Amino acid sequence: MQSEPKASLVGEEYEVEVGPVAHGGHCIARTAEGQVLFVRHALPGERVVARVTEGEEGARFLRADAVRVLDAAKDRVEAPCPFAGPGKCGGCDWQHAAPGAQRRLKAEVITEQLARLAGLTPEEAGWDGTVEPAPGDKVARGEVPAWRTRVQYAVDEQGRPGLRRHRSHEVEPIDHCLIAAPGVTELGVEKREWPQISTVEAIAATGSSDRQVVLTPRPGGRLPLVELDRPVSVLRVSEPRGRERTRLVHRVHGRPFVRERAAGRTWRVGEGGFWQVHPKAADVLVEAVMQGLMPRRGEMGLDLYCGVGLFAGAIGERVGERGAVLGIESSKRAVEDARHNLQDLERVRIEHGKVEQVLPRTGITEADLIVLDPPRAGAGKETVTRLAALGARRIAYVACDPAALARDLKYFREAGYAPRRTRAFDLFPVTHHVECVAILEPVAKRS
Repeated sequence: MQSEPKASLVGEEYEVEVGPVAHGGHCIARTAEGQVLFVRHALPGERVVARVTEGEEGARFLRADAVRVLDAAKDRVEAPCPFAGPGKCGGCDWQHAAPGAQRRLKAEVITEQLARLAGLTPEEAGWDGTVEPAPGDKVARGEVPAWRTRVQYAVDEQGRPGLRRHRSHEVEPIDHCLIAAPGVTELGVEKREWPQISTVEAIAATGSSDRQVVLTPRPGGRLPLVELDRPVSVLRVSEPRGRERTRLVHRVHGRPFVRERAAGRTWRVGEGGFWQVHPKAADVLVEAVMQGLMPRRGEMGLDLYCGVGLFAGAIGERVGERGAVLGIESSKRAVEDARHNLQDLERVRIEHGKVEQVLPRTGITEADLIVLDPPRAGAGKETVTRLAALGARRIAYVACDPAALARDLKYFREAGYAPRRTRAFDLFPVTHHVECVAILEPVAKRS
């Protein structure tokens, strides 16, 4: 006998007291009946009217937007972007919070994730409890920094560029993104229409004048003649065919890559090669990792999930000709770029493939230093256990998700490693995202 379908609660409104911030860009509240609400566009301590956006009767939790603020927190500001707010663009989570409050909210999330998933206090994690702003990002209350050097615009059926609404494929047309870096804005992507195109990615390199757009046509769509406000190279993406799993990228005109500048070197980054979107992020992270690892001449290092070779290059320069570095990266294009970028460092080798598959095949049984910058899901227990067995004197873990970091720190602790120092950086202002760097050492060395 089939059970009756549960009634949707979408559109229902509840007057609630807003509780603590939670991971994901929302705060926690409860209805009078005790049902949990994940509320966006609210701040802890506020009283708001929350309108349900997802969920049904009896669900473990509901998602909601704060559509009216009855009692505002002192940290609330009017969102400077006209496209931010309930039902609008989903790109920025904290436009309604003062800059300092945004960093405090992120710190609270990190603290909660470390405690719940790793069983660590900030002191045990070697973290001072602060989220550090990137250089030059301090702005006045009610303002946002223009930091995003890579913006992927979605295009609606009328050819208008915009950004996705929260947890939706629907497009919010925009005429200006406040967090887009000046180099992106000056291209003028938002000023024109894009018929037969589904997405337009705009890239403005840091440290060079390289500008690039990557166009994905709709099925059967034709590529338009691209005329933007600045010189730009153009790439076209086609969907995989047959047994191919990765999308194909074709050069239309200009370079198939952009040149980035960081850590005293120039980096070639092609489509599919990872690069940090904040203009200061690469330098900030290299400095934090090198300060933590303190590489020595003659040491052997690993750079896992190495992208185009950023950390491998920094380590390679420091360990010298008697040292060695192995980088592992799953993106074929990124591996090609990394090998090009580091061709002057003869003792740096880059291998293509997944870390969990390539590392066992290398035959490496020990290493002095390890840096890993895994995808958002983290490295996982199997990989962490294998890394701990290599006996590195220090390990640098770069994480874009505090939950994944906390889970993997627990696995490292079980395998005999504990954090010596952890730092957090606000490299994604006005969003809920935050970057962390944890430096780990063998527990025996710390005791």
